[in-house]
Amino acid sequence: MKSIAAKEAKNNFGELMDTAQREPVTIERRGRAVAVIMSVNEYEKIKLERLRPKLAVGEAQADRGEFSTKTMDDIISEGKDRYSGKNK
Repeated sequence: MKSIAAKEAKNNFGELMDTAQREPVTIERRGRAVAVIMSVNEYEKIKLERLRPKLAVGEAQADRGEFSTKTMDDIISEGKDRYSGKNK
């Protein structure tokens, strides 16, 4: 993986984007990695890799007949409550 300084990334942003299409690029500030720039395709692959185990768990639960009786509205409401700090 290529590494470049933040100032260089700023000054050569177009080149940085081109490079990121071929390989992830680490952006460093004061010699410390602070960010990684990568192509959308690579990012989507990573998201899918993280999602697969969760899908497998859900599929196994469905195979065992373990279904929730909650509606989508209930699930969304619970998520909003959890995020806003309610029900702690």
